[in-house]
Amino acid sequence: MIEDILAYNKRFVAEKGYEKYITNKYPDKKIAILSCMDTRLTALLPAALGIKNGDVKMIKNAGGIISHPFGSVIRSLMVAIYELGVTEVMVIAHSDCGACHMSSAQMIEHMKAWGIKQETIDMIRFCGVDFESWLYGFEDTEKSVKGTVEAIINHPLIPNDINVSGFIIDSVTGELTPVQ
Repeated sequence: MIEDILAYNKRFVAEKGYEKYITNKYPDKKIAILSCMDTRLTALLPAALGIKNGDVKMIKNAGGIISHPFGSVIRSLMVAIYELGVTEVMVIAHSDCGACHMSSAQMIEHMKAWGIKQETIDMIRFCGVDFESWLYGFEDTEKSVKGTVEAIINHPLIPNDINVSGFIIDSVTGELTPVQ
């Protein structure tokens, strides 16, 4: 499968398919979007919001959440704000999310089934990783969005004048619903 992607890439570059995507690193709309990595959103989210290449900074992860107050999501937001001119943040979760009801115990069982040894898991726990909080899911998408928005708004390294809003996008229709 990767071979197919690489072959396509060679044709894309040779045929100058990139020309219509050329932009700079600064988001034209000065917005960063934190969203889920769900495959249904890859094309749907930009299409539903009317955004094109160069308009926004997209940050994606499982569930579109902040799992650590000084992890890669906050770091990415700080780069977007302090280095790239972002003034607004949209947190966009979606309906029917795979991170809903995610279980750290089940994830650990899946790791073991793939050959990760219990000793490795125990050693990582000993080093301070709390699998139960790190691999948590959420029961309520709206509550998750509210928590993520609050985590950004209340973060000591995020400026107070950054506008942060939360939404849920329907993963079929693209309808965006504000979360208050």
